[in-house]
Amino acid sequence: MNIKALFKFFIPVMMLIVSACASSDETGKGAVSEDADRTEAVRVTELQYREIARNVTYTANLQAFREVYLASASPGRIDRIYVEAGTKVAEGQLLVEMDKTQLNQALVQLQNLEKDYRRIDTLNKVGSVPQQQYDQIRTQYEVTRSNVEFLRENTTLVAPFSGTISGKYFENGEMYSGAPNTTAGKAAILSIVQTSRLKALVNISESYYPDIKPGMKVSISSDVYPEEQFTGTVLTVYPTINPATRTFTVEISIPNSRELLRPGMFARATFELEQVKAFVVPAIAVLKLQGSNERFVFLEEGGKAKRVVVELGERFDDMLEIISDSIHVGDKLIVAGQARLVDGIAVQVQQ
Repeated sequence: MNIKALFKFFIPVMMLIVSACASSDETGKGAVSEDADRTEAVRVTELQYREIARNVTYTANLQAFREVYLASASPGRIDRIYVEAGTKVAEGQLLVEMDKTQLNQALVQLQNLEKDYRRIDTLNKVGSVPQQQYDQIRTQYEVTRSNVEFLRENTTLVAPFSGTISGKYFENGEMYSGAPNTTAGKAAILSIVQTSRLKALVNISESYYPDIKPGMKVSISSDVYPEEQFTGTVLTVYPTINPATRTFTVEISIPNSRELLRPGMFARATFELEQVKAFVVPAIAVLKLQGSNERFVFLEEGGKAKRVVVELGERFDDMLEIISDSIHVGDKLIVAGQARLVDGIAVQVQQ
């Protein structure tokens, strides 16, 4: 191929490339010009402060308000256990009877001593018996009577409060030794819990210590009952801060008359701390940058859209609290038409 042939081939190709580049450049300029000339219709609302309750939520495990591991103070054979795990019991109800051999022996001894004591007491009143002998008989009588009361209390075990039997660790006829036999390391025949009232121990950040007071109401929620809200009361605010976690402990009392909640359940405790001023806007006005967690809104400023990055606070149904140093009272927040906006685009406010 000679030189003239090469020129004939390359010159048309170069002209086509230059023409295409020029066309592309004109198209880009047209797009930019079109974006700059575009005006979007929007609706706005004026930002104003609103009083809201600042809430903090912490997790907790529910506990029985009272829990007792019931046992005899002395080893012995178990005659009869009248309840099973899950049985509801009333305060003072008989739960366990131990072997009465020792009690019966002590009762016979007490009856004999009581006769001797009454006889010598009569003689003592008329001065016919030495004081030392009288004191000796009286001491024996008092010690034996105290022993009988002790054996009686530990032979018949009754419910200390109304509740539910949460554990049964022996059967009728077994020997009770007094050694630990439960997962809690307790020596017990039965365990009983109060379920009509529960408690929760919550560890709260030290920054909220001045705001938490006894008697404060607390909202309790559980995933088991997503539609239910329970109300508890701050019972005790522990006086010390844990230096490792920088938290303090709060004990909450929770009425549970329907017994929907159970000890061991996971729950959330929400504290309503104080009323604060905040910007609360329609949730639809807050946009999210795709592929990130960045949230932003658009303000109308001088006929143009201004993009402002915000942080989210509390949610109130279809309203959101937004937080930013770049928003102020009186700013015009775009609440309709914002999905088509870019920063700096011209906008026309519709009434």
